[in-house]
Amino acid sequence: MKTFIIVITLAILSIVVAAFSWGARAADIDRTTVSDFSLEDYMGRWYEIARFDHSFERDMEYVTADYTLLDDGTVEVVNSGMRGSELRTAHGRARTTDTPGRLRVSFFWIFYSDYNILAMGEDGGWALVGSRSPHYLWILSRTPHLARGVLDAILEEAASRGYDTSKLIYVEQR
Repeated sequence: MKTFIIVITLAILSIVVAAFSWGARAADIDRTTVSDFSLEDYMGRWYEIARFDHSFERDMEYVTADYTLLDDGTVEVVNSGMRGSELRTAHGRARTTDTPGRLRVSFFWIFYSDYNILAMGEDGGWALVGSRSPHYLWILSRTPHLARGVLDAILEEAASRGYDTSKLIYVEQR
């Protein structure tokens, strides 16, 4: 019984330490969103140029996101990509918040996540997107490829906000 209590105590202590260390890293990320965000201008197709690795897009290439403004003010989100020879598609909804450049997105029932537009190109040709977690970051473009100088500027922006850009995975696009 004594061994069981020690094991449980160590497990709980490990979880608490992990939670606090994750929170500290999350606090180091600047999630300030763009202040002049236009939802209508954001609609349409975006190509995923780079992302942090996560299970729901693992090994996917040719990834796109299509946003459509619906009559009720919400946004239909359709993410598509290829995993091997199989097309994968996820349908979700997004809604605006009181913060310009911050949406709440759901791909599963009533569970919503932050979708923060952190920076955009002056011409609206690219977007840097993060979430509440420091483990999610995307670079999106209106075209399948970005010029190297533009990409370098986006990477610099992400790094200045506290993201580890060495962890980005670059997505194959046609």
